[in-house]
Amino acid sequence: MPLVFARLIDLFKPQKKGFNSPEIQTSFPQVKYKELEKIIGVPIDDKKFYIEALIHRSFLEENEKFNSSNERLEFLGDSVLNLVIGEFLFDKFRNEEEGFLTKVRAKMVNRNALSFVADQLKLGELLILSNNVPKAVAQSSKSMLSDALEALIGALYLDKGLETCKKFIKKNILEPALKRGEHLIDENYKSQLLEYAQANKLDMPVYQIISEQGPHHDKIFTAEVTLGGKRLGEGKGKSKKEAEQNAAQVALNRINNSSDSI
Repeated sequence: MPLVFARLIDLFKPQKKGFNSPEIQTSFPQVKYKELEKIIGVPIDDKKFYIEALIHRSFLEENEKFNSSNERLEFLGDSVLNLVIGEFLFDKFRNEEEGFLTKVRAKMVNRNALSFVADQLKLGELLILSNNVPKAVAQSSKSMLSDALEALIGALYLDKGLETCKKFIKKNILEPALKRGEHLIDENYKSQLLEYAQANKLDMPVYQIISEQGPHHDKIFTAEVTLGGKRLGEGKGKSKKEAEQNAAQVALNRINNSSDSI
């Protein structure tokens, strides 16, 4: 293993002494190790990684003696995930250019894709949360589920190594996605709408955020798109980019279902 990579591993290993002690580990009876072992497909050697991987930051609000949630392991897991998927796609699609590989990897590691996998694994049921956060919220929150899956991959990497991570990622993320043909679906609706405009010699689509609702930490944006002087679509999202993508999708659906040309 390269020295630099080994040092990176040491850098991102959980440093809290509490997670190394048997007393702390037994203070988390809600961690269902047998269920976790079924999910990862191998026996757990070091429980502390998985405890930390399951702790959502909301838990810290009620437990001041802990100041480490799964966010560090999420960061590490994200890096491992991108490496493994990138290597797999590089080998599988030998005749494809960088742009194709980048798009496919992005589809496989985005929040929607990862939350779907986490939901299939029922990972949300195992999260350690604040008492103020209902389990139903964790089981339906795409961000919580995708973050937890990345943290679990980080824990698995530290506990069992890269090869075990590769098997887990291939079985639960790569093979199902390729079987469903998701790598063939272009979900960049803004790009598709732009291509339509260029093919029909129209001006570029124009996007505008027309409203923002909700508190600062949980805003909902509404965007509209006009094309050829016509208002074609409106979409909502938790980010401006998401709202614009949804507006473009509405516009494309309208174009495809209409007999009139723009």
